[in-house]
Amino acid sequence: MTTTFTVPDMTCGHCEKTVRGALADALPDAAVAIDLTAQTVTVEGDAAKAEDAIREAGYSPERTAG
Repeated sequence: MTTTFTVPDMTCGHCEKTVRGALADALPDAAVAIDLTAQTVTVEGDAAKAEDAIREAGYSPERTAG
């Protein structure tokens, strides 16, 4: 299952790296696509686990699809 989140407080390259790392730890084999300009994160796998990982990294994901 693929889920897309809007992450409005992901504003720079450091933010992207932090979110990507949090998702890699939570869902090691998941495909992750991040569009920093659109402030979106698309991830395959457990949506709840992905959302929790982004929140624990200090961001505010809002599920937009999936």
